[in-house]
Amino acid sequence: MSRKIKLIWDFRGPTAKEVAKHHERHLRDYIEAEKLWPNITGNTELSSMHSIAFMVVEEGNMPGVRDALIPHRGEVYSEEHN
Repeated sequence: MSRKIKLIWDFRGPTAKEVAKHHERHLRDYIEAEKLWPNITGNTELSSMHSIAFMVVEEGNMPGVRDALIPHRGEVYSEEHN
């Protein structure tokens, strides 16, 4: 079983929550267009001035997705903690 990587985009400022929600829609579109698995995306408000959008990819797909979409950071995805 391949490890999964959570790619994360950070948004800051008073519109961060709305921008993260909007960005997640684009991530879903990308997953559908590229026929990627797993189909996991989301957005989280970390504070009133910081939100994230994220998608989860298999480790083998990470370099191509990273180069195409340029996330701000990434981490190993664990279903227990996400």
